[in-house]
Amino acid sequence: MAAPGTDPENDTNGTLRARRRVRHWLAGAGVTALAAVLGITLAVRGGATPACAAPPTGSTVHKAKASFYDAGRSGGNCSFPSPPADRLYVALGSSAYSGSAACGSYLDVTGPQGTVRVMVMDRCGGCGSGKIDLSDEAFAKIADRSQGIAQVTYRAVVNPPLDGGLTFRMKGGASRYWFAVQVGNHGNPLRSVEAKGPGGGFRKAARQSDNHWTVEGGLGPGPYSIRVTDVYGRQATATTIRMVTKQVQRSTATLASASPTPSSPPTAPPTPSATPSPTPTESVAPTVEALAGAAPLNAPRC
Repeated sequence: MAAPGTDPENDTNGTLRARRRVRHWLAGAGVTALAAVLGITLAVRGGATPACAAPPTGSTVHKAKASFYDAGRSGGNCSFPSPPADRLYVALGSSAYSGSAACGSYLDVTGPQGTVRVMVMDRCGGCGSGKIDLSDEAFAKIADRSQGIAQVTYRAVVNPPLDGGLTFRMKGGASRYWFAVQVGNHGNPLRSVEAKGPGGGFRKAARQSDNHWTVEGGLGPGPYSIRVTDVYGRQATATTIRMVTKQVQRSTATLASASPTPSSPPTAPPTPSATPSPTPTESVAPTVEALAGAAPLNAPRC
């Protein structure tokens, strides 16, 4: 996970990390060469996301051990400008982090002393499938900090209640020639992001491991329309997003509607009696029924 206080967009330790990567590569090259001589096939365990990795979704309950840490003012590997205001966040192992696919989603974590709702903000490099790393504040709500480790269960929060609409933040270095945006305040894990400039059609953005979505070659000077789809098929489109880097731009477009309070288990949202008419700044797809028990679209099969 990111070190406390580290800005992933302006890493002053980049040179040191680069040297470490070179050393690791050289070591790996030697092992690979030896394996080739001996006729051994190696199973590589690098930083790549496992093929069947996916963020927690639906109503599946997971068992895990939880530890805790303090990210300081850092927004973690998800590159958020800062931690959530309530400082209730969690770091997941590489498989569940899924190359940033889990960023911005929420989990309900239950421990010996209660349940807490946390936002996925970070990747825990030392966490396997049965381990999560909670913020100090979150851990203290469900377990005794003096124990250090707690047995917990957790599950994804489907369609969590949020304040306001989707947010957008252009990455430092983005321009009319290279489009790179971070989507926030979406609640459910995202499946895709598409964007277009004036007069053009939507182009699919590529998800990056630092929780930005990029379009090579850019989309012109803007303003942009950005279409966001979550793993349950909910969709919203925000317009008039400007090419202004490192500033959070708020929209009225939203993927989430009314849902239970944090203390209640997630249930399916009510089906609207009529499809609302889109506004100039918002276009929302019809509600997907039974979200709490639904499998995500295009779920990987192992």
